[in-house]
Amino acid sequence: MIPAAFEYHRPVDVTSAASLLRRLGDEARVLAGGHSLIPMMKLRMAAIEHLIDLQDIDALKGISIDGDTVTIGAMVTQAELIAHEGLAKVAPILREAALQIADPQVRYMGTLGGNVANGDPGNDMPGLMQALGAAFLLTGPDGAREVAARDFYEAAYMTAREEDEILTAVRFTAPPGGYAYEKQKRKIGDYATAAAAVLIGKEGGRVAHASVAMTNLSDTPVWSPAAAKALTGTDCGPEAIRAATEAALADIDPTEDNRGPVAFKRHVAGIIITRAIQRAWSRA
Repeated sequence: MIPAAFEYHRPVDVTSAASLLRRLGDEARVLAGGHSLIPMMKLRMAAIEHLIDLQDIDALKGISIDGDTVTIGAMVTQAELIAHEGLAKVAPILREAALQIADPQVRYMGTLGGNVANGDPGNDMPGLMQALGAAFLLTGPDGAREVAARDFYEAAYMTAREEDEILTAVRFTAPPGGYAYEKQKRKIGDYATAAAAVLIGKEGGRVAHASVAMTNLSDTPVWSPAAAKALTGTDCGPEAIRAATEAALADIDPTEDNRGPVAFKRHVAGIIITRAIQRAWSRA
């Protein structure tokens, strides 16, 4: 189908884009990669009067690595995450996760900012950002602020971002130790039936620190402190992994859909979480 008519705006800086959002209000939406918004417009599921394209805003692009602090512009694509050698050295889990998103065509257009900002529970990067303890940088007409990824998601498609704010960048401290992003999906290009991001630090043969987050197993991404607690201080043997997996499963709330009933999703989630922990530990 063809979208309904709309006015097209292409600002060249964040201030102008944020001002447009405030002035146009509910009639406006920002466009990053467009893989969520454009299909909804074409199907007439979203009636947008004004489309604000962020492609010309250079301040939203680029990857900066300062010591162990990583800052990624909102308009950086999944393909750029995969290709960036510096990022692959300090935070290889991003490349591992990005390679499992959709297909190459989507990854060349889909952006990190779009993936984390729209609140879709099926998107891969929100859970990963929670595992990393990332912060989201937001800019609006009243200035800039940061929101922790773990506090950003309120419900499906509902976030802490105000209507006149733009997510400009993601920032996190590069994690030491092992990592894994495991994902089960029905076919290439599909959202996850279940996915898990796991980070594990090792010291003296035991887990020094851990972080476990899950994707598409609730109406928001799920970060599980209980799973991390079950691993910390252990030798990450079968009993500890089993306890951590059970703790993570206690935190999810999947719903039945075309990817399967709740019991099936819980079964898949248990396998994916266990695999992610095992692989992260093997890399620690």
